[in-house]
Amino acid sequence: MENKIDKDNTKRLSGPTDHLANERTFLAWIRTSIALMGFGFVIVKFALFIRQISIALGEKVVIQGKGYSAMIGVYMVALGAIMALLAYFRYRNIEKQLNDNVYFPSKWLSTLVTLSIVVGSILLVLYLLPNI
Repeated sequence: MENKIDKDNTKRLSGPTDHLANERTFLAWIRTSIALMGFGFVIVKFALFIRQISIALGEKVVIQGKGYSAMIGVYMVALGAIMALLAYFRYRNIEKQLNDNVYFPSKWLSTLVTLSIVVGSILLVLYLLPNI
């Protein structure tokens, strides 16, 4: 929230709405990181579930592809944890800027998440191509 000039040409101090918006943004990042960690956990457990159910049925496990699902799931959990940590640091930095009545927008967290999603998508496509 950049310093705004009111009608009487005075600078507007950051108010409760600015601080609450910062908190909502932080909580959105936390929800996203929890979802990423949860999805990674499901990927790891699903691979384990498939192995266990095939053993219980007495069948030989035939895994298509290279079997990297556990590693991908662990990486997703780690990425979610890193995202939560970075979101916290960003929240504290913006809170300090709002208290000092100076705000400089930063796009590094959004850029990092976007690049991670693009790289992850490319790796997923490369992983799935031999199975087609």
